[in-house]
Amino acid sequence: MLSPQQLEDIERLQKKCEKADQISLKLNWDMLQNRDSLVKNDFFHYDGQELIGFLGLYGFGHKVEICGMVAPKYRRKGIFSHLFDAAIQEVKVQNITQILLNTPSNSSSGKGFLQGISCAYSFSEYQMKWNGEDFELSDEGINIRPVTLLDEELEVQLDVQCFGLAESEARQFNHVVKEDTTQKQYMIEFGEKTVGKIRVSQLNQEAWIYGFAVLPDFQGKGIGRCALKQIVQKESNAGFPVFLEVEAKNAHALKLYESCGFVSFNTQDYYKFSGL
Repeated sequence: MLSPQQLEDIERLQKKCEKADQISLKLNWDMLQNRDSLVKNDFFHYDGQELIGFLGLYGFGHKVEICGMVAPKYRRKGIFSHLFDAAIQEVKVQNITQILLNTPSNSSSGKGFLQGISCAYSFSEYQMKWNGEDFELSDEGINIRPVTLLDEELEVQLDVQCFGLAESEARQFNHVVKEDTTQKQYMIEFGEKTVGKIRVSQLNQEAWIYGFAVLPDFQGKGIGRCALKQIVQKESNAGFPVFLEVEAKNAHALKLYESCGFVSFNTQDYYKFSGL
């Protein structure tokens, strides 16, 4: 687990980099605040007491995402390359099979680093914020309830069928999610049948929606739209601005979110690393 001082140092460096570069870094704060102390996922470079370089590994099954940063005045000194090399060695120890490198689409320094390593563009992801517009809310026999232990098998199958995870990866990921105290987990019911799930992370006075899935046989019936609206209303009524992320190529999901009042405000690009 990262210490309070380390988390404070990361946040300070993030704000410095974002202000200088006019970007929004995706550092997965829900994961940073719930690190497993037995696994090395974070790499630091200090100049005295000042953190000037940071790189984090964010694992999802046998896949890991990498995102990091270096203070503007310390760039072009090999600091990020050093952090990256150390991270790759750790990835090999963890038997990771796929690495995705994340950078804001408008980050010139991030794109500059990627040009010097073995990687290829994979996809882009929109970060979206609900614009606060009113919408009609009707339950249509659809209900949101907290997750129970009896839902574990369906949670795994939803990850397998909707997100393409292997069953072993889905079980491991669900275990990690349940250890995260910042997240609220819900199941989606249609009539008397449980058909989906959705979770919400509340951090820094913001609510982020993740893991939104409905069984394939129940898609296209308006269930997801109704469930999403219920969650948005719930979080908005609690005083939280509401955010989510969606792959740019997922046109169906993008259209759904836009129809519910979500607007894209930032884009993250992902590159698949081929240097393992």
